[in-house]
Amino acid sequence: MSFSKLYSKYDVPAPRYTSYPTVPYWERTPTVDEWRTHLRDSLAGPESSWSMYFHIPFCETLCTFCGCNTSITKDHKRETPYVEHLLQEWSTYLREVPELGQRPLRQIHLGGGSPTFLSAASLAALLTPLLKQVKLQNQVFEGAVEVDPRRTTKEQLKVLRELGFNRVSMGVQDFNGEVQRLVNRIQPYAITAALTEDARKLGYESVNFDLIYGLAKQTRESIRETAKLTVQLRPDRIALYSFALVPWIKPAQRLFKDEDLPAAENKRELYEIAREILLEAGYVEVGMDHFALATDGLAKAMTSNSLHRNFMGYTDIRTDVLLGLGVSAISESRQSFHQNEKVLANYESLVEKKQFATLRGHVLTSADQNNRQQILEFMTEAKVKWSSPDQHREAKVFLAEMEQDGLVEITEKELRLTLKGRPFLRNACLFFDARLRAQKPDTPIFSRSI
Repeated sequence: MSFSKLYSKYDVPAPRYTSYPTVPYWERTPTVDEWRTHLRDSLAGPESSWSMYFHIPFCETLCTFCGCNTSITKDHKRETPYVEHLLQEWSTYLREVPELGQRPLRQIHLGGGSPTFLSAASLAALLTPLLKQVKLQNQVFEGAVEVDPRRTTKEQLKVLRELGFNRVSMGVQDFNGEVQRLVNRIQPYAITAALTEDARKLGYESVNFDLIYGLAKQTRESIRETAKLTVQLRPDRIALYSFALVPWIKPAQRLFKDEDLPAAENKRELYEIAREILLEAGYVEVGMDHFALATDGLAKAMTSNSLHRNFMGYTDIRTDVLLGLGVSAISESRQSFHQNEKVLANYESLVEKKQFATLRGHVLTSADQNNRQQILEFMTEAKVKWSSPDQHREAKVFLAEMEQDGLVEITEKELRLTLKGRPFLRNACLFFDARLRAQKPDTPIFSRSI
């Protein structure tokens, strides 16, 4: 069967599997006592460590491709109150889970939204007191920030660098002017090039570009040009994401006309064009949508089978706890997931009461933990051992067509993704998603797999 027919055949809704269970299938939210206990238990071991994520929701304008939880505003007076609420939330966690001040903090990641909506002074006000309250191991600490090059200054990068940040991720998406117009994000190449140079001069060890394929009006010629311009700037990492069309979640995406968006086989062709250019330029393909230079930690992690995946995508750092602070932020312990309130006023109210800002969560069952580990291994290593003979027999049935099409190999010991099957990684993971398979949703929940 040709690839074009395979793309059409397997272009079905499927999660990206940055977690399992996926958020729509979370069931029982941990109680306050359970959440506290799960965090403390996860950090009880002497070798345990943790990472931190800050969600900064503010953006000055709406990018119509975006699926993130954002607050569109040009009012920068909102910076100080939000920073104060983040620090209040952190104080509550430090009081309730003292191990957070005792175990090494391996990573801080600022995401959003646009973290550089915050001024250099606001970034310093947030991070300076916090860094004095945690235990750092400088040789293994990573500070990463997502930035909008249109609204990021050298001063902001300088402050973050002085605070120990060493990785910057730049939202690029596409360098074509017409595509940028349709996604409401006019960002000339020169802006991205200048900020990349600034970051390197300041000593950032890793620069990442976020690109998206499958956007409205993208063509083979435009994606080829975007990939070539990207290679000229030589970022250390590249995330080449599939455009996730989820208008039932993000109504702004209805601004796209259906005829402006490439169909499955045409959409995947855009990825393959960019992929070929990146591989020829010396990048290594990591997982299903990441690329890295061989010298970068992400490529090294893939080679050493230490690659990890969490809510922020592929990473070379794995910790026992991921603590998410800020509106809608998601946290992860060994036993459960936890998400903060998504409405800013509700989040602020709970933080001011010195409570966890809980919206929802999920306590993992033993079956969840097994499936979670298998999906993680398959997403990072493209192979995974069966947990039982029954699972092997079930896979022979569920994945029969993928096996027949040469996309997976099924042995008595393990499941392997073939080279031909790489575009269909999400489809193969559906086998391990017991919750989705059991509920068989009849309305859209996830974006399509291709």
